[in-house]
Amino acid sequence: MASVEIPLKDTDEVIELDLDQLPDGEEVLGILKQENAPLQTWITLGLEYYKQGKVDDFVKIFESWQNDANCSYAGSDKDQMTALDTLAAYYVQQARKEKNKERKKDLFTQATLLYTMADKIIMYDQNHLLGRACFFLLEGDKMDQADAQFNFVLNQDASNIPALLGKACISFNRKDYRGALAYYKKALRTNPNCPAAVRLGMGHCFMKLGKFEKARLAFVRAMALDSKSVGTLVGLAVLELNSKEADSIKNGVQLLSKAYTIDSGNPMVLNHLANHFFFKKDYNKVQHLALHAFHGTENESIQAESCYQLARSFHVQGDFDQAFQYYYQSTQFASSQFVLPHFGLGQMYIYRGDTENASQCFEKVLKAQPGNYETMKILGSLYASLKDEGKEDDVKRETAKGYLQKVVDQFPDDVEAWIELAQILEITDVQGALSAYGTATRILKDKVQAEIPPEILNNVGALHYRLGNLQESKRYYEASLERSRSESRHDETYYSAISVTTTYNLGRLNEAMCRYDKAEKHYKTLLGDHPNYIDCYLRLGCIARDRGQIYEASDWFKEALSINQDHPDAWTLIGNLHLAKQEWGPGQKKFERIIKQPSTQNDTYSLLALGNVWLQTLYQPTRDKEKEKRHQDRALMMYKQVLRLDKRNLYAANGVGSILAMKGFMREARDIFSQVREATADVCDVWLNLAHIYVEQRQYISAIQMYENCIKKFYKHHNVEVLLYLARAYFKAGKLRECKYSLLKARRVSPHDSVLLYNLALVLQRIATSVLKDEKSNLKTVLSAVSELETAQNYFTYLSKAGDRMRFDLNKAASEARQCSDLLNQAQYHVRRARKQDEEERSIRQKQEEERSALRQKNTTGRAC
Repeated sequence: MASVEIPLKDTDEVIELDLDQLPDGEEVLGILKQENAPLQTWITLGLEYYKQGKVDDFVKIFESWQNDANCSYAGSDKDQMTALDTLAAYYVQQARKEKNKERKKDLFTQATLLYTMADKIIMYDQNHLLGRACFFLLEGDKMDQADAQFNFVLNQDASNIPALLGKACISFNRKDYRGALAYYKKALRTNPNCPAAVRLGMGHCFMKLGKFEKARLAFVRAMALDSKSVGTLVGLAVLELNSKEADSIKNGVQLLSKAYTIDSGNPMVLNHLANHFFFKKDYNKVQHLALHAFHGTENESIQAESCYQLARSFHVQGDFDQAFQYYYQSTQFASSQFVLPHFGLGQMYIYRGDTENASQCFEKVLKAQPGNYETMKILGSLYASLKDEGKEDDVKRETAKGYLQKVVDQFPDDVEAWIELAQILEITDVQGALSAYGTATRILKDKVQAEIPPEILNNVGALHYRLGNLQESKRYYEASLERSRSESRHDETYYSAISVTTTYNLGRLNEAMCRYDKAEKHYKTLLGDHPNYIDCYLRLGCIARDRGQIYEASDWFKEALSINQDHPDAWTLIGNLHLAKQEWGPGQKKFERIIKQPSTQNDTYSLLALGNVWLQTLYQPTRDKEKEKRHQDRALMMYKQVLRLDKRNLYAANGVGSILAMKGFMREARDIFSQVREATADVCDVWLNLAHIYVEQRQYISAIQMYENCIKKFYKHHNVEVLLYLARAYFKAGKLRECKYSLLKARRVSPHDSVLLYNLALVLQRIATSVLKDEKSNLKTVLSAVSELETAQNYFTYLSKAGDRMRFDLNKAASEARQCSDLLNQAQYHVRRARKQDEEERSIRQKQEEERSALRQKNTTGRAC
């Protein structure tokens, strides 16, 4: 019979206590205090109370010894350390079970204080270090400190089993499964009679390493050692369930049921059972089990699994709000490798129309599983649907292209992926998009054996339209209409909407083919069925505008505004009508109206148009320098605002260059125009502006080349404005004949242009003056110059009376006419000189001819002799 003796103070007598029949804890504690018993006795009695389940008495004894225990004996230091470590270990154990976070934190704080006090007594005792290391492991975020403590113990004793098991735990948490297995094996070799938990740990390592048969053997051995090990039952159940065979699944469920019988509150068991009942479609049980699992643990990984089970049970039942809540909660608890809740949350965001957050969720999934087919396909679809033109969205579209390409490479028969790929290629690679649609249609015909949907036919037609294959485009549009009609019996609303789009596209196609009557017919047919289809009114207005029927065009645009008075496109087209007629004020008001609307306050086209209006006012002659500067600054402000909204807007950059040129910053303007031209060679204005800069910098040859190249590239017919620019460059370069020919070409196009006539008269006058002043000019050239001078005089005389006063000074024309008259009076002298010179040259030529004739006759007579 075991007992413990408490020596009485100041005597040789003792009190003997039977350990099997310990009295009340308070009585024993009073004796210990009264007799100032040695600490060793306190420890022995406290531990005995703990073994008997009298935990409160154990705590009271271990909390009270510091003030009343006798520590004045050899070896008391170690006993003090043991007492502190024991109570700290109890607090740690209680903290593991505690669910109240505040209470748990308090227990951890008390344990930390006790371990710190023990450190000051004996820091490097193995048992102390092991206890503290286990405490660090439980805290979770102090794994490195725990590792250092275990390493210290193993350096002192390489076969210390608790240290080996601690190192195994750390290695497993760091995903070093081979290292963890090695520590478990060493512990087992050191003590073959280790508890079942060691075999259980080995089984988990084998599972992580993919050695499932060895894992099974480890779990079976653990079961033999401890038939009530819930962790072992769960491990075996997971192996059985993962085999996906009917008998194995049945065995797995039986094992989970057994584990549930042993510990009905074990969260791991509850989650696995919830997973099983999810596939049985018993969603009430799923929710019941998962909720119990969630509330029964503080482990975030298990809580993440519980929330995921709850979320997908609500998801499959269509309760998307609850599903969203639990998916989101699961992602807050989940590790970076548990990506299923992110996948579900991404689906919920798609349902809510939040593509930005959905993309972020699927990106996390793809980061953890780079080759996941479904995720790449969804992300590709999300990025393909982006409509903005920002740089970031362009990068995402390129990423989507890569994802979808990988999808079709892995699964070449995935029609949806081919269609998604085609849609994203529509933006940057029209030919590639056509090829992808071609593959999709072949799969539909040959493997799915289904008809081509009208949407695809319409899209293919639109791509051919963009490539200029108008006949092919027409064929696909008509095929799409035919398919829509035949499918309309299944869903009339949907397919009639597709027919409307295709009919509109046919109208645009007929416009491109110059079949305006057919285009009008299509648009008016659509308006008959859909009188609020604004785009049809706008296209009808554009057709009238292109025919020169400005008032009719305006009426059509106003019809659109009667449906939507704030429609920006309608106001834009009306504003452009005013600008085309050089009605700057009314045009300005239309564009200002657009940017006053909150939804279109950052409309770059309108801002650019306003900048152009202010720029155009600078071409009107004025002596008010302040007004000119004010208009320059307003135009510059508009162009800068456009560039802030769209950094790649070439037209705004071109406008900034124009203003800089007007301010005299020619070099900076030329740099801007050059950069714009490098970015695109398809903007005519940039070529012209560069040529203008060359003229201002007196690089006339470069300017002439630029103007001529611009004419060849952009103008199929003579353009009066550009020909005038070219003529001016020739004039400044001193090439008056070429200048005259350019002006004559322009005059054929616009014979009533008085400015053009004035310039031609001026050039004819300069040519004539140059010829008459040249002493070497022959008679024919001089007579031609006199004729041109007479023509110039007639032109100037006409212009001085009937010219456009708003475009040039009529008095200047009269002055030039008088100057021509004076030159004509002087021309008689030049004619006589030229005639005399011509007669002299003729006389000389006649004399030379006679001499040659005489010489030939003489040579002929000599040969006859």
